[in-house]
Amino acid sequence: MYKYIITLLMLCCPILPVLADEVKLQPNHPDRYVVVKGDTLWGIAGRFLKDPWQWPQVWKMNREQIKNPHLIYPGDVVMLDMSSGSPQLRLLRETVANPEVTLTPGIRTEQLDVEAIPTISPSIIAPFLSQPLIIENDGLKDAPRIIAGPENRVVLSPGSRIYVDKIDEGEGTLWNIYRTGKTYIDPETKAVLGTEAIYLGDARISKYGEPASGDIVSAKEEIFANDKLVAAPESLQTNFVPQAPEDDVQGRILSIYGGVAEAGRNTIIAISKGSDDGLEQGHVLAINRNGRVIKNPGYDKKNKKGSENIKLPNERIGLAMVFRTFDKISYALIMQATEPVNVLDVVEKP
Repeated sequence: MYKYIITLLMLCCPILPVLADEVKLQPNHPDRYVVVKGDTLWGIAGRFLKDPWQWPQVWKMNREQIKNPHLIYPGDVVMLDMSSGSPQLRLLRETVANPEVTLTPGIRTEQLDVEAIPTISPSIIAPFLSQPLIIENDGLKDAPRIIAGPENRVVLSPGSRIYVDKIDEGEGTLWNIYRTGKTYIDPETKAVLGTEAIYLGDARISKYGEPASGDIVSAKEEIFANDKLVAAPESLQTNFVPQAPEDDVQGRILSIYGGVAEAGRNTIIAISKGSDDGLEQGHVLAINRNGRVIKNPGYDKKNKKGSENIKLPNERIGLAMVFRTFDKISYALIMQATEPVNVLDVVEKP
């Protein structure tokens, strides 16, 4: 028997009006769209809205629904409703009671025995959901440590047997292997925000104790004795909704993943704000280029009247969405970019 998903709970809630000037529609937006495998929430939103991060406004999602969004599946039909004079999105879906609902001539939904569509492409962010890690100073100091590998083996690779100083039974079998990386400094306050742990690979522990032993199952970089182990998380949230932060927030881009000088769409960046600053998964931030400082052509040098220099306004060059947060740092994915994005560009509430 096919498994069918019940219609979104949000559709049972009262639909509240949205001011027309708050949400701008795409000039060529469809009236309805049938969700297909491979779609993302951001991509579907972009078919209807100029600013996809305004998605919760046209769904009229409250804060609790944004934190625990209802799922959308291939075969669902997203419909734009303008009957109230302002844009609202609704979802049409077949139900257990009526699985063959005709949505429009020639279009029928399919059985929903597949996974819900993600917010953004999982192939881009999946490694960052479990692998890159921000730690406090000396955060890896007491983590289990590789003390030896096979005899006379310096570089450890997949299939290599490893010995770890201590892992107790019940602490898990799958572990990520890390090495201490760069220290992040706030460019404004010069405070230490944290240290990045470089992900090296994965190990599976087969014998617990002091020492413990296991095998390397994957390696992204060379692994050596003294590298540290961190228990792999059992699950991580990947289902979140793009939204603007409730409060004003402004930070800087600290680094671009991959060590490149410039970034574009679908590039991962680290930013100088985290959960302590109110950032959450799904928050969308504008990327702004700091305005240049130029000489004031009207400056009266002789009488020293007016300002000698003028700072040009910041210019928006893109949007980024936060997908993982730590206390003082977050990882975000660049969703749009009209110019190359650089380290120290400003990120703030759009």
